[in-house]
Amino acid sequence: MKFWDRVIGNKNRKHRSRYCSFEGTEQLQEKRDYMKENNIESLRTALAQADAVVIGAGAGLSTSAGFTYSGEWFHTWFSDFEKKYHFGDMYSGGFYPYDTLEEYWAYWSRYIYVNRYRNAPKPVYEKLWELVKDKDYFVLTTNVDHCFQKAGFDKKSLFYTQGDYGLFQCSKPCHQSTYDNETMVRQMVEAQGYQIGADGALILPEGTVPKMEIPSDPVPHCPKCGRPMSMNLRADDTFVEDGGWHRAAERYSEFLRSFKNYEEQPATYSPGVIPYFFLKSCMKWLSLQKQSV
Repeated sequence: MKFWDRVIGNKNRKHRSRYCSFEGTEQLQEKRDYMKENNIESLRTALAQADAVVIGAGAGLSTSAGFTYSGEWFHTWFSDFEKKYHFGDMYSGGFYPYDTLEEYWAYWSRYIYVNRYRNAPKPVYEKLWELVKDKDYFVLTTNVDHCFQKAGFDKKSLFYTQGDYGLFQCSKPCHQSTYDNETMVRQMVEAQGYQIGADGALILPEGTVPKMEIPSDPVPHCPKCGRPMSMNLRADDTFVEDGGWHRAAERYSEFLRSFKNYEEQPATYSPGVIPYFFLKSCMKWLSLQKQSV
């Protein structure tokens, strides 16, 4: 029996084209390029004809905009932590069990500032905004870096299901409220020796070695119970879904209901929720379309 027959079985021999291509590299690349261009053109046409647009965005969109958690972006801001603790990306550093809150918040204040309060290196979100700004749109995203709003998207048309780097909450939590953290984060970053430029750029003066701890005073504590604060990020069951979260969820549901009585429960978990949720939503939409014919 030939190798290919052993792989797919004799009964599937007539369907070989489904499983394998014997074309050369150049032919395959030509086919990929054709499919890519065809898909882009189809998307362009669909967007032009659409009455409304629902955008689903996960981490890949921010990665394409230059917000990467490893490599040069990581080394630029965290080479000192990398050298001391031997982790190689921001994500790993966020879960490291630091000995003190002063060191923990030195790391996290830098992390928050460079990923939330600085603009993305590439204008991906701005280009997306240009495509949909004249449409009726809504954004469902698991991203927590605020890039949509910074690019011009209306806050009332955004649902950040997983939280926001720009918010703190009680670490217990003892109550269901969140707190804007920009002033606190700036204070903690500056306590490490950084300066913040007029354009928001984070600047380390020449000859300055950044501190890896902050003073105790800026460490954020809950205003109600006194416990340490934490980021408003969906990492476990302590995540606070505050009033703003629920209002955004309702606006999203209302947006969907306004189109042929379409309704779906908001997604709340990552990382695979966006592709799964939108595939499920598309199938339901197609079903509704068939019923209306």
